[in-house]
Amino acid sequence: MLFSFFIALILMVVALWCANKIIESNAFHKTFSTIEEVPAFKVGLLLGTSKHTKSGTMNVYYTKRINASAELFKADKIKYIIISGDNSTKSYDEPTDMKNDLVAAGIDSNKIYLDYAGFRTFDSMVRCKKIFSQDSILVISQQFHNERAIYIGEQNGLFVRGFNAADVSAAYGKWTMLREAFARVKVLVDFIIGTEPKFLGEKVELGKSQKK
Repeated sequence: MLFSFFIALILMVVALWCANKIIESNAFHKTFSTIEEVPAFKVGLLLGTSKHTKSGTMNVYYTKRINASAELFKADKIKYIIISGDNSTKSYDEPTDMKNDLVAAGIDSNKIYLDYAGFRTFDSMVRCKKIFSQDSILVISQQFHNERAIYIGEQNGLFVRGFNAADVSAAYGKWTMLREAFARVKVLVDFIIGTEPKFLGEKVELGKSQKK
């Protein structure tokens, strides 16, 4: 029993290391941290997260992604913003929260499109290609998240670059980084077993109003 435990532990460590190495290496030189170095894209894909933490405080990841998206738009680095996030219940709506805060930051609401079925980053990237008919996007999130999104997007035929929203402190983000390690393993498993998004649905054409 003890031997089996150690074998399982070793395999888990190897899987975590390999997944991280593959995704991190693939994203090398594909993310940007300053507005000036970002090439212009038609579409920025803002990856959703909750506005508040479980304790009720403001989610710092959320705030920094909103700020990054607003800066990119105002600098003419993106013309449209697709917000892809979880809207699994009536009381939990990441895309609408983000849209409201972007509009409050001065972004034209007609340039914002909501993807309510971005339950996971995997779904968000696939839907960007299949539902929003995009071939080239700038994904907006923190660097660790962008790296995973870039890998997923490229495996689905997208040209993807990432803009790194400001990160958080190591103490604040320790549990997020732990989850990220396992999420990277899940990405590889998803491709091995042929995972599909939870929902697809009708296509959305940018330039036309989107109704919920």
